[in-house]
Amino acid sequence: MTFEPKTKIRSRVLGVGACLPGRIATNADLEKMVDTSDDWIVQRTGIRQRHLAGPGETTSTLATKAAERALAAAGVSADSIDLIVLATSTPDYTFPATATQVQAALGITQGVAFDIQAVCSGFVFAVATADKFLTSGSHKRALVIGAETFSRILDWEDRTTCVLFGDGAGAMVLDAVCDQSNTGVLGSRLRSDGRHRAKLFVDGGPSTTQTVGRLRMSGREVFKHAVGMVTDVMTDVFKDTGTRSEDLDWFVPHQANERIIDASAAKLGIPLSKIVKTVSMHGNTSAASIPLALCTAVNDGRIKRGDLVMIEAMGGGFTWGAALIRW
Repeated sequence: MTFEPKTKIRSRVLGVGACLPGRIATNADLEKMVDTSDDWIVQRTGIRQRHLAGPGETTSTLATKAAERALAAAGVSADSIDLIVLATSTPDYTFPATATQVQAALGITQGVAFDIQAVCSGFVFAVATADKFLTSGSHKRALVIGAETFSRILDWEDRTTCVLFGDGAGAMVLDAVCDQSNTGVLGSRLRSDGRHRAKLFVDGGPSTTQTVGRLRMSGREVFKHAVGMVTDVMTDVFKDTGTRSEDLDWFVPHQANERIIDASAAKLGIPLSKIVKTVSMHGNTSAASIPLALCTAVNDGRIKRGDLVMIEAMGGGFTWGAALIRW
């Protein structure tokens, strides 16, 4: 007796959406708050401005707006969603999960909604997690969201960190489809190494200080590890999927530091013309940075159906990962 192979289920991208707070803080604005300068910030990071959440704006409200825009772009209704995976390090509450707040705000009453905490790598982790749910056949359509209000955990007297981060949210609708054409999420690799906690962390938490805490970072140490870690997982994804860096149409990295982005691309031979950069406009929005960049590139016509897109990130923990998507 012979058996026909099962049709491959893929997680196909249907649409993306973004939401940025209305308030913009330029480098000139920060010069009035801490001992820094526009030249210093731009030279070391490439950041020129960032968006900051105002009164009444929370991680869940930004995430909800981004999700609504992603659903509209996908042309599907909220009640067709049976999975929400939301990446954030700045939840509305210790619990419940911010994803459940988005679920309720969208009027969704079925399926499952939960948060993922992998700091700046969160969106890559969320895409990989949602992909596993969808390709297993357990769920049909997912909202994958990265949303942050990092301005709420910054030490605004620490000039080495407060100039780096911003707030925002981005969302993606993924659909489980039977597809033999090699579209959708083609592969992903995730890594973590808790030995590096002290290099990038928040110095508070419910079970330690009973406070929210403030972000602390050793910038040189993070930079030293970043390029090697992210290029290693990207190389693994290329091997897994039988592709090469030359095959990429677009490289959409975590938007933390322009020097890290350029060095990572150079190591893999990816030309600058194929890199999507939004770091100058948004700063480091942690788990929101990749979906914000994806939305920018989709809306301006760069990323088109059929394009091969690599996303990658590294965050506190350390965590790092990459995923390859045929748009």
